[in-house]
Amino acid sequence: MTNNSRRRTKCCELFPSRNLRFISHTTSTSSTTTTLNTTNTKADYKLPLHVPTTLQESSSPDSTDNDDNSKNNTQSKTAAYLELAKARLSALVVTTTMAGFIAAGGPLYDQASLAGCCVVGTALCSSSAAALNQIYERDRDAMMKRTLQRPLVTGTLSVSEAKLAAVVWAVTGTTLLAVGTDPITTMLGLGNIGLYAGLYTYMKPRSIYNTWVGAIVGAIPPVIGWSAATSGSLLDFDAIILGSTLYLWQLPHFFALSYMYKVDYQRGGFQMLSNPESDSDGERTSSAIMRYATYLSVVPFISTFAGVTSSMFALEGIVLNSYALYVANKFRQERTNTNAKKVFFTSLWYLPSWLILFLLHSKVWDKDEEQDRDILRDAVSGFIHSVRNEGRKMCIHEQVVVKTADDNTGSSSENACPVALTKKGSVVIQSTATSAIIECERNEEV
Repeated sequence: MTNNSRRRTKCCELFPSRNLRFISHTTSTSSTTTTLNTTNTKADYKLPLHVPTTLQESSSPDSTDNDDNSKNNTQSKTAAYLELAKARLSALVVTTTMAGFIAAGGPLYDQASLAGCCVVGTALCSSSAAALNQIYERDRDAMMKRTLQRPLVTGTLSVSEAKLAAVVWAVTGTTLLAVGTDPITTMLGLGNIGLYAGLYTYMKPRSIYNTWVGAIVGAIPPVIGWSAATSGSLLDFDAIILGSTLYLWQLPHFFALSYMYKVDYQRGGFQMLSNPESDSDGERTSSAIMRYATYLSVVPFISTFAGVTSSMFALEGIVLNSYALYVANKFRQERTNTNAKKVFFTSLWYLPSWLILFLLHSKVWDKDEEQDRDILRDAVSGFIHSVRNEGRKMCIHEQVVVKTADDNTGSSSENACPVALTKKGSVVIQSTATSAIIECERNEEV
């Protein structure tokens, strides 16, 4: 055997899995012949980045493989539990619950533990409801493309693990609400688990009205936040406005989603408004989206005339809702998946924008003198008033008409701008309306 043949044979033994590919390696009792493929020199002689120094290193598995596998398994389990809890939906629940708590305008620093128990407890109740829903629907989820990667379908989690998680989350969540808040808030959190995992899940394969029931579940979290901050007060008009908005917002949001995945929902056996058998042309779905988008656009005006928010909320609501109505009407005119996606994605930024504007123009921040001093609340109130003042500077009427009047009269007309009516302006409107009603009654008597 030649020296070159020996070297090549040894190289083959040392690097059995490398990119050095040997076409044939024949041996006989008298000699060993090794033929090296040289037709593609560039590919065949591509050297590895790491060359082992010993035969043991080249043939044994990497010592960190077990550690990497353990880390991957842990990460996979963590991701599976987050998916089981529907983490993104729970994040929305946290946001709306906190918005309801802040909207009450009460102390924030002194009630930090109360807020924490409220938000975390509500999120855990939401996670429990989501887990129970997936346990019941795992067979249907296996038939749908959009739910094929859920942990109970893939087998990442067993049914017993999911049941344990659902129970732990439910017990922990309701305990936090019971210990940290009040009985009414606790009942709202516990009731939401039953409503979502019970009635809503039961109705999904049986009635198209499951979406309307599911919207109630989504409307409750901001009311939970308000209830916790006000010790169980549910009849305040602010809470009604928040809950109604969340309810109305969900309907166009989920109708658009169900239209996008109408075939998938049909494959899973769910009864949706957009079912191809009963709504083949999308007429019912587009009509419902347009109807509830219109209802939603009226809420800022109701909130303003009820004295919950300033008139700027109604005016800014016109801008916000104009685009929402535009995309809804576009889907109404041309019922395609592309236009349904526009409705869906519009709803994603619409809700946080609405909540921010509602908090910004809420009149609870005009009652600072009625509140006990609280560092965090004072900071939030100060920030909101500074944003309002900056907004006033961009008002054409404020800068031109009112400033001219101030120069002529020498007095301040700070609140004269018609698009920045204060509490006094709201009282004037109510007084005028009352006078008009009394006058009408007198005319009828005559």
